Amino acid sequence: MDSFMADLRGSLGILSNPDVVSYLLKGLGFTIGISLVVIVLSVIFGAVLALVRNYCTHGPARALRAVTSAYVELFRNTPLMLWMFVCFVMFPAPGIPKSFVKLLGLPSEAAVRTLFKAVVAFTLFTSAIMAEIIRGGLNSVARGQFEAAYSQGFGTLHTMTLIILPQAFRNIIPTLLSQMITTIKDSSYLAGLVTIELMACTKFIISTANTYNGTWVDRFERGTIHVTDVFVLFGFAFLVYFAINFTLSCVVRRLRANREV
Repeated sequence: MDSFMADLRGSLGILSNPDVVSYLLKGLGFTIGISLVVIVLSVIFGAVLALVRNYCTHGPARALRAVTSAYVELFRNTPLMLWMFVCFVMFPAPGIPKSFVKLLGLPSEAAVRTLFKAVVAFTLFTSAIMAEIIRGGLNSVARGQFEAAYSQGFGTLHTMTLIILPQAFRNIIPTLLSQMITTIKDSSYLAGLVTIELMACTKFIISTANTYNGTWVDRFERGTIHVTDVFVLFGFAFLVYFAINFTLSCVVRRLRANREV
C-alpha cells in the first residue's frame, strides 16, 4: 500500500511540472482548433451536399444527386480511421511555407502535411454526417415558404440563402451542437497519425513518465513507468474532454428546453 501511494504521489507530481502542463495544454489548443476547422468546413460542404441531395431531382442534375447520395452513404457507413489512413497514403498535400510550420509550432513540414491530410479526412467524413443533419433541417421548412418567397419576387438563390437555410439551421441548432461534441471526441482518432492533439500529447507524456515521476535512475534513461502514471494522465485527458463536452451538452439541453416551451 505504501508503495502504491508513493507511486501515486509521483504520478500526480507529473501534473505539477509546468513543462508537462504546458505541453498538454498545447495539445488541447490543437484539439479545439482542429475541431473548429473541421466543423466549419463540414457545415459548409455538408450544406452543399444537402442542397444537392434534396433539390437536384430533375433532368441531368439527378446524376449529381446520385453522386452526392453515394458519397454520403459511403462515408456514413465506414469508419473514420479508415479514411484517415486512406488520405494519409493517397491524398496529396501542398507545399508548406516554413513560416507557417513555425507559426503552428510543429517540428517539420512533414508534420504539417500529415496534419493537413488528417484534417481533410476528418472533414470529408464529418461532412457526410452534417449533410444528413442539414437535410433534415431543410425538410422541416414548410413548402409554403418557397411559394411565399417566389410570390415576393425572390429568385432561387435568394430564397435559399435568405429564407430557407436560416430557418433550417435554426431548427437543427441542438443537433449541430450534438455533432460538435462528437467531432471533438472523434478528434482523438488523430492520435494515430499526428502527435499534436490532446490524446497524442497524453500518450507521449505517458511514454516518458519515468523522467517526471521520481524513478529516473541514471544517464541510461532507466526508470519505471507506473500504472498510476497511466491513470493520472489519462484521467487528466478524461476531465478535459468531459468539461468541454459536458458544457456543450448543457447548452444543447437548454436550447431543446427553450424550443419545447
